[in-house]
Amino acid sequence: MKTLFTILLLSITMSTFAQIKVNHIAVHVSNLEESKEFYQKIVGLKEIEEPFKDGLHAWYDIGSGAALHIIEAANVPTQISKVNHLCFSMEDMDAFIKTLENTDYPFESWLGEKGKVTIRVDGIRQIYIQDPDGLWLEINDAY
Repeated sequence: MKTLFTILLLSITMSTFAQIKVNHIAVHVSNLEESKEFYQKIVGLKEIEEPFKDGLHAWYDIGSGAALHIIEAANVPTQISKVNHLCFSMEDMDAFIKTLENTDYPFESWLGEKGKVTIRVDGIRQIYIQDPDGLWLEINDAY
C-alpha cells in the first residue's frame, strides 16, 4: 500500500510540474494600425490593456488567460509559409465565413483553393486567411 501511495504521489507531482499553459503569442507586424483593424474587425478579437503604451504594441484576449501580442517593428519576414500559422477555433464558423464573404476578405483551403473549406480527416472544417503582413491564420470549428 505504501508503494502504491508513493507511486500515486509521484505521479501527481510529476504531472503538476509538467503542466504549462500559453501565456501569449507575439506576432511581428509592419503597420500596427492596419494589423489592429484586421485582428479586431476581421478576426473579431477583443483588445485588452497593454502596459507599454508606446504605439508599437497591441494585446488581444485569445481565451484561457492567453493573449496575442502584435508588435510593430521593421524587417517583417518576406517569405511566409502556410505551415507556420496561428490557429483560432470559432464557435460559429459559418458566421465567420459569411463575414469574410460580406467584406470581400479572401480565404482559402489548405490546398490554396480560393473561397473553399478544407475538411480534415477528423471532420474539423478549416480555412486559411492572411493578416496584413502575410502571416497565415487557420480558422477552424474545433471550438
